[in-house]
Amino acid sequence: MAVDSAAMSQPLTVMGEVVSVHGIRGAVKIYSHTNPLDNLLDYSGWVLRHGAHQQSVDVVSGRLQGRVLVVQLKGVNDRNQALELVGHEVCVPSASLPSLAPGEYYWHQLQGLQVLTLSGELLGVVDHLLETGANDVLVVKPCTGSLDQRERLLPYVPDEFIREIDLAAGRMQVDWDPEF
Repeated sequence: MAVDSAAMSQPLTVMGEVVSVHGIRGAVKIYSHTNPLDNLLDYSGWVLRHGAHQQSVDVVSGRLQGRVLVVQLKGVNDRNQALELVGHEVCVPSASLPSLAPGEYYWHQLQGLQVLTLSGELLGVVDHLLETGANDVLVVKPCTGSLDQRERLLPYVPDEFIREIDLAAGRMQVDWDPEF
């Protein structure tokens, strides 16, 4: 494993997390945030990040096993080396993500946006999203200046509840009753 200064200077997107080791030969188990789960294996230029520490890694092999990926990384040859990687985020350069159509967003782009009602009341910020059978759900946590200190679950349904997303301004306008 090597530190690649070019990869380190690019914006990164978290695509998964090393959650465990697999066997004694240095393989790791990775929880992937991609859909389908094994899409993560299609990306090259992985960067493992833990706090301020980052390192570029090369994937030797990988396969889907249940709900995780079992991955062998170049230079990780035993269980002890693999254990040191548990808890690291698996990142890829943001520029390597496929382009989206206008009005489509990656979940990570929505996280941290301020959520305002049509009348301008601040409900909070998008903490994360949940995937449900019908539609995705925004988990909105209160922040300084929020209307109240309640966590809210808002359906991510563009044009019905989600009226405007302005990534540059860091906000999302929603048609939502603040009493809910």
